[in-house]
Amino acid sequence: MPAPVKSAARRPAKSDPLGLGAFAATATSPNKLAYVDAAQRAVLYHANCFELLDRIIDRHPDGYFDMVFADPPYFLSNGGITCHAGKMVKVDKGEWDRSRSPELNHEFNTEWLRRCQQALKPNGTLWVSGTHHVIHSVGYAMQQLGMKLLNDIIWEKPNPPPNLACRNFTHSTETLIWAAKTEKSKHLFHYRQMKADNDGKQMKSVWRLTAPGKDEKSHGRHPTQKPVELLLRCIEASTNPGDSIFDPFNGSGTTGVAALRSGRRYVGSELDPEYVKLTTSRLKAAGAP
Repeated sequence: MPAPVKSAARRPAKSDPLGLGAFAATATSPNKLAYVDAAQRAVLYHANCFELLDRIIDRHPDGYFDMVFADPPYFLSNGGITCHAGKMVKVDKGEWDRSRSPELNHEFNTEWLRRCQQALKPNGTLWVSGTHHVIHSVGYAMQQLGMKLLNDIIWEKPNPPPNLACRNFTHSTETLIWAAKTEKSKHLFHYRQMKADNDGKQMKSVWRLTAPGKDEKSHGRHPTQKPVELLLRCIEASTNPGDSIFDPFNGSGTTGVAALRSGRRYVGSELDPEYVKLTTSRLKAAGAP
């Protein structure tokens, strides 16, 4: 009598730590859980952040996240040129980065900021990075929404691409705005740690950090990828180990990598399937099996 054939062990279905339940796809978004590690420390949704945030707010009306880091579209892809690897190339990151008009761009910024504000806990904070093309709209929208502006951080890049047009100064900085959820929020700031990280001196609001190197792009590339060191500083300055961090424009997943390295929890939202794959690979390499 032949030995019974053992059935293959079924892999358990992915569980959703946010408890969002059934999340139907729409014409604009797959709205599905793309990745979650065994310890539920890193969660990635293949979704439109507007639709995902609406779902999160509905399930967690008092707020869920301790911090949000957002690197929204800069609206730069409108026929300009830049230098990449020593060559002149068009500034064309994709349809998501095209400007519609100043009014529509500001409306977009206001709507995603409003949702992120609602998804924050009462004392949570929000970090947003951007160039002059978008950051002024972001700051104005934050004030319109009643957030408390805490700092504007200047990220200085020592190795920026050269200015090919030679008609203005070379762009070598980006701005980060750090804001609390409301004027009444009692935000967290690890002053002593930041001072210790700065050789015992108060840390200033100008940070000189290099752009991501080849090691940070070994799993793939994203046109606006941020260095892990930048995210680590933001996270360690304003959250505690075990806190939850959300990134509505996940991109290459740098926020998730930094969150895992610093002992925090991460939730990301990404609509592009290629960047979902890139992020999954980076999260696994960062220690989220």
